[in-house]
Amino acid sequence: MSRIRPFRVGDEADLADICVRTAAAGADATGALSDDGIWAEIFVLPYVARHPDTAFVVEGEGRVLGYAVAAPDTVAFEEWFRSEWWPVRAARFAREGADPREAGLLAYADARGSRVDPRAAKYPAHLHIDLLPDLQGQGFGRALIERLGETLRSRGVTGVHLVASAENTAAVGFYDRLGFTRLPSAAGEQAFGLIL
Repeated sequence: MSRIRPFRVGDEADLADICVRTAAAGADATGALSDDGIWAEIFVLPYVARHPDTAFVVEGEGRVLGYAVAAPDTVAFEEWFRSEWWPVRAARFAREGADPREAGLLAYADARGSRVDPRAAKYPAHLHIDLLPDLQGQGFGRALIERLGETLRSRGVTGVHLVASAENTAAVGFYDRLGFTRLPSAAGEQAFGLIL
């Protein structure tokens, strides 16, 4: 029986695995980069390191099968990512000779915190959510978003945003059904915001 619980130290390996297994617009991205760890170092591990109290997981079969993580203050989080998190990790990943997708991800990480995300004014928090395919369609995604929203709201956060791959039509439909508002987005992406 699967259940939602708060993140615990020791969950990181499962979170990193889920991150890479859902990184290709919801599909498995294992082997797509020279180092599968790049995905988690950018999209999940910094969140549980900085804000373990706004991270929730779905546990089943003795392991983590999905998660939702959030940064309550996007501006402060991005500054921390740029000044503390990424400098320690960036040198592990070679830029020279990287394929275009990997180079793009690393450039994205290198640039984080260099400008204020305009969505943060109305939607100060941002989140990432990933569920393994076997867990999808069972209500856990909705439950994770609701639990995270309640936690953020209890801390005075007024809104949350996220960005999904436009190719991930299942995720885009999911956020529409949950009442997120579509926001102006870059090519290949769909941004969403939700007032809490």
